[in-house]
Amino acid sequence: MKKNSKIYIVIALICGASLSSCNKFLDEMPDNRSKLDNAAKIDKLLVSAYPEVAYLVSAEISSDNVDDYGSTNPNSERYLEELFHWKDITENKDDGPKDVWEACYKAIASTNASLKAIEDMGSPVSLNPQKGEALAVRAYNHFILVNLFAQHYSKANASTDLGVTYADKPEVTLDPKYDRNTVQEVYNHIIRDLDEAIPLIDDSSYGSTPKYHMNSQAANALRARVALYMQDWEKAISYANAAISSNPTTLLRDYETIAAAAVGTRGFPNGAIAFNRSNIKANLMLATAATMHGVIFGPYSYGSRYAHGAFLANNETSLASGPYGKIASNGYILDVSVYSGTNLDKVLFPRVSYMFEVKDPVAGTGYSRGAYAPFTTEETMLVRAEALIHLKRYNEAIVDLKRWVDNTLVRPPAAFTVESINQWANNTAYSSAKEPTTKKKLDPKMISFEVGTQENMLQALLYIRRIETLHMGLRWFDIKRYGIEIERRVISSGTTVASVETATKLVARDKRQALQIPSEVIAAGLTPNPR
Repeated sequence: MKKNSKIYIVIALICGASLSSCNKFLDEMPDNRSKLDNAAKIDKLLVSAYPEVAYLVSAEISSDNVDDYGSTNPNSERYLEELFHWKDITENKDDGPKDVWEACYKAIASTNASLKAIEDMGSPVSLNPQKGEALAVRAYNHFILVNLFAQHYSKANASTDLGVTYADKPEVTLDPKYDRNTVQEVYNHIIRDLDEAIPLIDDSSYGSTPKYHMNSQAANALRARVALYMQDWEKAISYANAAISSNPTTLLRDYETIAAAAVGTRGFPNGAIAFNRSNIKANLMLATAATMHGVIFGPYSYGSRYAHGAFLANNETSLASGPYGKIASNGYILDVSVYSGTNLDKVLFPRVSYMFEVKDPVAGTGYSRGAYAPFTTEETMLVRAEALIHLKRYNEAIVDLKRWVDNTLVRPPAAFTVESINQWANNTAYSSAKEPTTKKKLDPKMISFEVGTQENMLQALLYIRRIETLHMGLRWFDIKRYGIEIERRVISSGTTVASVETATKLVARDKRQALQIPSEVIAAGLTPNPR
């Protein structure tokens, strides 16, 4: 692909001195940056290599995990409405695409500065852990960007689809210019960085906080997810095994402990806090970010116009008739939290803890933040199960699926087998906006599959993934991967579909699946995503 569009991704802010003191100033450092000349300084810089804004809300609101509760519900923001309707975003918020874009590229700049410093010091073996972390986090940031702002990886189209800029060098000029890489090129760079990084990562170098770094488990989990998205099934299995072992039973989430912490709070806030504790083995990596996620997907009216409510829960997700039967709200070891009231209809799992960082105690102002787990044992186990299904190793896939069921439900079904999944899928109609079910049509042109057992197993896998990743944004990527169509609907009185927006239906490889890049970078010259 010819790439003739260029852009300033990061604007350098230059601070100078007065002319009278210019010589004295230049005798020292030309700016106020700390010179990166030892491991301790690089470690400090790598703290800023993780995005300070989460992609979760942008992806989740774009998915089929939320419904519209109508214009009479005033609890919304313009950017949420635009995300829900797959429009280009005109309002900037912490959870919006523009801030995600900027946060990821800012984090990438920190990784590149660290890698350049390591190179300038002669790349000593003693700095291999820092080099591994920087490479892996650089890959992670680009993985977020390419999956939000580009079409999903497709073997047929990746070499021509617009991706994002893979920034792999520090900025050393006032006006750095960049090309927009193709999706294939971005994934090639991600693989290169991860394959170099993984052998270098040393968890012991992170001291007492390995969960807040790209540790070896998280890096292998990311590599497994990359392989899955590229339909490299064998490597997805191999890296998932490296992340969580072939039998991750002891690494599954301790729902009993989390549920005990949530008693009396209906899951929020104590359940969400316990869910994201570093001593929970299932949390392979933890992150904090500026986000309203804990409010939008919490027991609050804010953001409640576009919500995961009773209609969705009862018909498509957590309380619907899935491959393990219909489950009541207390059928999960960690209860589903149900909230209802005037302009409030939310059915939630406590997934992201909400925190408020006070900046002005007198005025009561500050910043909303959240803690969440980007990589978990359960999600990585489901990556492996999906790959096994594509290789038709159904009995092995069932082992992982049953591990999830047995660890999540209060009363797991007596039989959970390939046969029982076939029976469920064959007796379940495909979902529509007005008559929703837990079975969605998949587009075989996106990822090929055979009708019958293979499709049925995929339907079970995707349903369980939908429950496991509910509120966490990964459903949006599954929609893009499998070409799942979405029709937006307006819910009335909690249980009735008032209308369906058939004219705006999202289809496989819909151009709107690639969120539009920020208007500022378009204005600076970067080619926008086609519409």
